[in-house]
Amino acid sequence: MKITSIPLGVYVPGHSALHRMPAGLKLLGLLGFIISSTVLADTVVIAVGAVAMVLAGYLVARIPLRIAVGQTAPVLPVLLMLGAFQWWQRGAEFAAVTVLTLFAAVAAAALLTLTTTIAELMESIETGLAPLGRLGLPVETISLAVSLTIRLIPLQLATVQDVLTARKARGAGFSIAAFGTPVLIRSIRRARGLAEALIARGVAD
Repeated sequence: MKITSIPLGVYVPGHSALHRMPAGLKLLGLLGFIISSTVLADTVVIAVGAVAMVLAGYLVARIPLRIAVGQTAPVLPVLLMLGAFQWWQRGAEFAAVTVLTLFAAVAAAALLTLTTTIAELMESIETGLAPLGRLGLPVETISLAVSLTIRLIPLQLATVQDVLTARKARGAGFSIAAFGTPVLIRSIRRARGLAEALIARGVAD
């Protein structure tokens, strides 16, 4: 059964070159971009170049600024905290490269979800894994799991941002337990709701 109607993220309909590109090619491009940027980005200039490439993709896809910011901004507090720690441990340049590279990867994953429907993602993964399906590999289950994982990245980041914003509004200081508990609870609730939606659509496994 094809799962095509579960709201798992933001999809912006369009007719840009990125929208028309095959989902499988976009997925491979995302993996290649993340791997290459992680390996090659050893200076701030290269890391900035990686971010610029992703931003160019948003322009090509004609993603509205409000949606682009909403999909990428939630990760910034986490990245800034990570950057501060890396600055303390290994210096400013390494921290900047780390933050910029991770931001580029998250933004690129968000761009994939903004220009690709879950049905297209699943179909491309199933097509690629079809030969292994003859050996008993649960291709449909794997394609659904991968699609859900990619789709849930921006939602999980939004949850983190909501918790941080709520604590800031209350004037509360940062605490790992006070931060992690609401994030964990909201994540479990989302997982349960998603499981119920999948079961209702006949995906009991």
